[in-house]
Amino acid sequence: MLSPDKISSRSDNMWESNSPIEALDFDRLLAIARRQWRLVACFAVIFMVMGVAFALTASPKFTAETSVLIERGNSGIVTQLSDAGVTVDDESTVLSQLEIVKSDTIALDVIKKLDLTNNAIFMASENSLLGYIRSLVNVKAWFGVGGEQQDAQTIAKEVLLNNMDVQRVGRSYVMNIDFTSPNAELSAQIADAYADAYIVDKLNSRYEATRRASDWLQERIDELKQKAAESDLEVQKFRTTHGLMSAKDGSLISDQQLSELNSALIVAQSETAQARAKYDRIKAIIDAKRTDAIVTDVLGSSVSNDLRQKYLAASKTEAEISNRLGPDHIQAVRLRAEMAEYERQMFEELGRIAESYNSELQVSKAKEDALRLNVSQATGVSAVAGETQVQLRELERAADSYKNLLQTFLARFQEASQQQSFPITEARIITKATPPIKPSKPKKPLVVAIATFLGIALGGGLGAFREFRDRFFRTGEQVRQNLNLEYLGAALLVEKIKPINEPALAGDLRVVRPNNDLLRYVVEHPHSAFAETMRSAKIAVDLQGSEKGSKIIGVVSTLPGEGKSTIAVNFAELLAMQGAKTLLIDADLRNPGATRGIGLSAEDGLLEVLIGQRPMKETFFVDPKTNLTFLPAVVKRRVPHSPELLVSPAMIRLLDEAKSNFDYIVLDLPPLGPVVDARAISPLLDTVLMVVEWGRTSRKVVRSTLLNEARLYDKCAGVILNKVDAKKMKLYRDFGSDEYYHSRYSAYYHEG
Repeated sequence: MLSPDKISSRSDNMWESNSPIEALDFDRLLAIARRQWRLVACFAVIFMVMGVAFALTASPKFTAETSVLIERGNSGIVTQLSDAGVTVDDESTVLSQLEIVKSDTIALDVIKKLDLTNNAIFMASENSLLGYIRSLVNVKAWFGVGGEQQDAQTIAKEVLLNNMDVQRVGRSYVMNIDFTSPNAELSAQIADAYADAYIVDKLNSRYEATRRASDWLQERIDELKQKAAESDLEVQKFRTTHGLMSAKDGSLISDQQLSELNSALIVAQSETAQARAKYDRIKAIIDAKRTDAIVTDVLGSSVSNDLRQKYLAASKTEAEISNRLGPDHIQAVRLRAEMAEYERQMFEELGRIAESYNSELQVSKAKEDALRLNVSQATGVSAVAGETQVQLRELERAADSYKNLLQTFLARFQEASQQQSFPITEARIITKATPPIKPSKPKKPLVVAIATFLGIALGGGLGAFREFRDRFFRTGEQVRQNLNLEYLGAALLVEKIKPINEPALAGDLRVVRPNNDLLRYVVEHPHSAFAETMRSAKIAVDLQGSEKGSKIIGVVSTLPGEGKSTIAVNFAELLAMQGAKTLLIDADLRNPGATRGIGLSAEDGLLEVLIGQRPMKETFFVDPKTNLTFLPAVVKRRVPHSPELLVSPAMIRLLDEAKSNFDYIVLDLPPLGPVVDARAISPLLDTVLMVVEWGRTSRKVVRSTLLNEARLYDKCAGVILNKVDAKKMKLYRDFGSDEYYHSRYSAYYHEG
């Protein structure tokens, strides 16, 4: 018996192996196509017939076409006013014109112009298969919703819009207007009427827009005139209030005065500097007692010149006398005294000149100070005027803006008045509609092709949905991938089951008598694929575990009705045919299927043995053909504690006794899903065979059941797919799988 750790490990491996989902490969897609092609073909034929019926019953339709050019020229006063400085998207412009053509306004104009409400051909309903289908699927009509009568104009508008189409030609400014109707002449008339209505609508819209623009401009002009006058008056009042008088050149008088004062101040500063220099020079001469220094005003003074002449003459005479008579001569002394007097008088004259220089300096300084004060005062006035002038300039700019706007709006008003009297449209018809010669609808081959394609698409979608919803076991690869168990083989579905009515002979009450040939299939068909599957199961059982001696084998399924009893009986018969002492026990005390199949005449069985009413050997049935021993289960009433009976000491003694007499003990156990009997007896089993019904039992329920029955799972020798439809199984074969090569080794099997 496996340890709990090993049991848990193998269970975990099962779920790890199921996690990845492989992508569909080409071979799998081909297999899906083989399985679903009938469904796809059925829908394709149905839709193709519907397409043919529609093509044959649909009324012919004629499509007439007219072309209109949207010219890009001068957009007029309205566009100039509204789109100034804005880049217009050509794509959006053309698309907007297309929507205008599709509008209700144009449609109503066409209806009115051609009187379509009284046109019987135009107002006639559609007589075709599609029209009948539309009336049948009108859900609102079923419940009386929207059933009130609509007026003729509304009906005509709906018919017009449903059959009209307008498209742009490439990237050009040309649009084609198409209309389809049962009458070729009517189609051409309506297409031309649409083009005319569009052009007239543009003329009317341009006229209305220009008129509204003129009215708006007139109102703005009146407002601007009032604003311009008010702004001019406000400028003049501001000038007067703040004394901002202007000169002829436009500058302020205060600024001119400040400029003149600055110029005079500069001159005064120059004169003061000159007077200061003259005074400093003469003062330096006087302080140094220099008689030889030259001063301009001294040279121009007669007194100074006379004194200098006398001084020079006395100096000359004194020098001569000193040279002849000596410096102490009385005449030399007298002459030197005269020279000193002349020098004193010259310096006195220089002092008077210096005083005059000082007077000039003081006058210049006073003048400079006065001018500086005036400049300071003028600067303050100019600064105040400058701050005030900022407000003045703002008022002047506002006044100029109003004047410029007024001039602009007056010019625009003149243009608008001219355009209102002579509106021009930017669209023209370049191709008139002509009555078509051939009908444009329906295009019968295209209708049939599209209908067939839709049928294929719908059938393919339903087929894909069926494949997606297919959650059953179909191939051995699915068994390995989803359960991580060995796939033992397939038990093919036997379509014709023949009953066996063998008369009971005297003394043969304990003889196995199958009800039908399916319960002896492995005996009657030893070379069949079914028998080969049973042999595969035997090998798997023999390889399961390392214990020697007899083996206790449990045959289980997930749900009732999967055929586990049939498999158990045939498996036991195969073991017996091969010479092994085999005991088959019907351990399903709730629904003994094996007993109903091969031991219907039994009156007592496993239940009586377990409760001690009968010895085991007295309840045995024997198959004379295979020497199989069978222990039935006779359920005369419901057994409330069947799990406890299956694991009771009596059951253990029964199995121990059977193991001493038989090589194989096969137990037909209840299904795992509804009851717990198989789980209860699992510790007594050596190995388990899992039976899964092909195409009926969900993979999910098998996985979840085995997850809950980990002990049984780890003892499972493999899985047998039962009731396999051989014809359908071919559709699930993948390249490299056992099913793919079935045709190559099927010659080894003989069902007869």
